Amino acid sequence: MADDQPTADDEMPESAAQRRARRAQFLRELNEARELRDRVQPRRARAARMRQQMRMRTFRW
Repeated sequence: MADDQPTADDEMPESAAQRRARRAQFLRELNEARELRDRVQPRRARAARMRQQMRMRTFRW
């Protein structure tokens, strides 16, 4: 590990705005990866959608 990179101990706590921006970036990349997987494996993606729908139908409030 390089000495010039900050470790968790001496890092300043990030602001809420920085955390939201990082989370938004992560969610964008996650969605992009899902779309790519759905295009590459349509049958598996369809099966996953069906399982998700069944989960939502059987969910109790």
